[in-house]
Amino acid sequence: MSDLILTICSIAFGYALVPQVIYGFRKKMGTVTLQTSGVTCGGLYTISGVYVYEELWFAAVACALTATLWLILLLQRLYYGRPG
Repeated sequence: MSDLILTICSIAFGYALVPQVIYGFRKKMGTVTLQTSGVTCGGLYTISGVYVYEELWFAAVACALTATLWLILLLQRLYYGRPG
């Protein structure tokens, strides 16, 4: 049951990030700070690793996908630079 709940939460968090990622590509801007995206990305990949260790496979994949969206935001900031 916990795998399902964690998976649903991770999918919801990832879903919330999709418009931000699309916005960054359309506007050619990295609008999220490096510290925010870097720490969140690293933390989510770490949590995903813990889920793998605990054999919560769906939650691990969903969390890794959300971490990848944060990685895209980090790369947008590095590639496009600051807004304005």
